Amino acid sequence: MADPQPVIVDPVAGLIDIPLPPSVSLLPATWASRIVIVLVAAGVAVAAWRLLRHFRANRYRRAALAELDRLLQTQGGVPEGMAASLALLVRQTALDAFPRETIAPLAGAGWLAFLDRSYGGDEFSQGAGRLVATAPYGRTTADAGDLTALQDLVRRWIRGHHV
Repeated sequence: MADPQPVIVDPVAGLIDIPLPPSVSLLPATWASRIVIVLVAAGVAVAAWRLLRHFRANRYRRAALAELDRLLQTQGGVPEGMAASLALLVRQTALDAFPRETIAPLAGAGWLAFLDRSYGGDEFSQGAGRLVATAPYGRTTADAGDLTALQDLVRRWIRGHHV
């Protein structure tokens, strides 16, 4: 008699598949957390809209500061014509920021008073800013100290005037 062949039994054949748990939802389970998420999303959208609006509203300031830097680079060592260029830059910036009907007729002391009011100081009517009123209309001679003070004043006015 021959030896009986051993029967090989598959040990995995009798196992039952374990059911998988349901997938986890990305939506929060409670209504309160859903409302908070909606409010945060709305807040972010409003903040982004306001930031974009502020960025677009101050485009003229960035352009004026870039023009001021260009003027200082091209006319850095030449004081002749610098005061007139700065006065023109201030006028153009004011025309971009304020209503044309308000700015266009202003000249002399009225122009300087307007610049002081919009900036919140008296450096235009009492300080180096007086060159802004006379420089575009004639040959004004200004020393290097006055031009440096005027350049700083114009930069501060562009950055800080109130519309």
